[in-house]
Amino acid sequence: MTADASEPLAQIGVVGMAVMGSNLARNFASKGHTIAIYNRSPEKTRAVINEYGHEGNFIAAETIEDFVASLQRPRKAVIMVQAGAATDAVIEQLADAMEDGDIIIDGGNALFTDTIRREREMAKRNRHFVGAGISGGEEGALRGPSIMPGGPVESWETLGPLLEDIAAKVDGTPCVTHIGPDGAGHFVKMVHNGIEYADMQVIGEAYHLLRYAAGLAPAEIADIFTEWNKGDLDSYLIEITAEVLRQVDARTGKPFIDVIVDAAGQKGTGRWTVKEALDLGVPTTAIGEAVFARALSSALAQREAATEAELPAGELSTLEALGVEKTAFIDDVRRALYASKLVAYAQGFDEINAGSAEHNWDIKPGDLARIWRGGCIIRAKFLDRITEAYENDPNLPSLLLDPYFTGELQKGLVDAWRRVVVVATQLGLPVPVFASSLSYYDSLRAKRLPAALIQGQRDFFGAHTYRRVDMEGTFHTTWSGEREELSY
Repeated sequence: MTADASEPLAQIGVVGMAVMGSNLARNFASKGHTIAIYNRSPEKTRAVINEYGHEGNFIAAETIEDFVASLQRPRKAVIMVQAGAATDAVIEQLADAMEDGDIIIDGGNALFTDTIRREREMAKRNRHFVGAGISGGEEGALRGPSIMPGGPVESWETLGPLLEDIAAKVDGTPCVTHIGPDGAGHFVKMVHNGIEYADMQVIGEAYHLLRYAAGLAPAEIADIFTEWNKGDLDSYLIEITAEVLRQVDARTGKPFIDVIVDAAGQKGTGRWTVKEALDLGVPTTAIGEAVFARALSSALAQREAATEAELPAGELSTLEALGVEKTAFIDDVRRALYASKLVAYAQGFDEINAGSAEHNWDIKPGDLARIWRGGCIIRAKFLDRITEAYENDPNLPSLLLDPYFTGELQKGLVDAWRRVVVVATQLGLPVPVFASSLSYYDSLRAKRLPAALIQGQRDFFGAHTYRRVDMEGTFHTTWSGEREELSY
């Protein structure tokens, strides 16, 4: 029903009554807030009221004008619709109906450059625009997500208390903070999702090794993941992995994992993370390999053709033939998983720091680790350690250089990591994130890299110049002439 003059006004409103939007509205209502709701199709709005209206104070509107009229000033409206043109359309509708100082919040997975554009356009019309990353899926939206809002500081002062109410809490601290200006919030959410891609892929690789190298059944692997979830690997993704692996398909009686087509979907945030990393010149190899792994898994026709062609595998071995004891191998996989996850998070924070510097956002990485401890998909026990790492050194060059994590790597993680990658290669089992993360780690710690040769090649064919280790300046060798070295 539409609000009238006798009804109290809503503290905030939500546009878009699909599952995420309706759950977010229910979250606000459960915290005692009067919440306005609107959907382009009024039937969806009515359905929410009919099913959940008893949970709190809802004001249902059937037009955007009535929706805006039902909001307290400064009006605050969260958009939870499909990213892209649909979001732009709703923003325009709200802006037309709103007044100076009102706040429009995009809670979807928008590309951060779109958020920058939208914030500038709304600022010209004296509307505040907030791009807010919201992580936690459907359950998080309802029970308490991790929220990453950007936009004007003035908006945060008004919006912050409301978001703190509905956010997940860890040790009493809300998992939300103001990230920075314009597109900062959606940039951070993008990289969060990129880390999520890498985390999920490396967990998948661990499962694959336990299944096809160690020969364990899915239920046995579920028990192993449950045990791992009691230690350093304690995380939401490890927890749900055990649940998925323990599930039995009701139709066939087979392990649920065996009836799922092995083609992983993606909605774009992982690709965005890798593209932006390339533009920033930040090596996010773990995230990149995870994105490519999903793409390759979905190339079903190509994979089928390769299988039919019986591409040569070379001489493959087994754990027994390699003299690898199964229990020791399982523990090695655990350690390699932990090390690879560290690399994924380290690379993600590197990209966030680079993006912050590029766009003058002044993002605090320690704040991000703190708000990712609860509500979000990548929530994990070791985010407490990451929070401490950035509290101890806000300018930490790499997460891997924090004394705690360096100490962890010294406890046999690297040796186990190497053994796992070697065994996987000898068995012909793909481990793109395990392997690329180890190569990244070795590149980071190397005193010399083959880049010196690449610079020599570039100077030879393109006169691109090079620098020397023993003197300042830029140099070029006349390769086609006297091979004289020129300085610039």
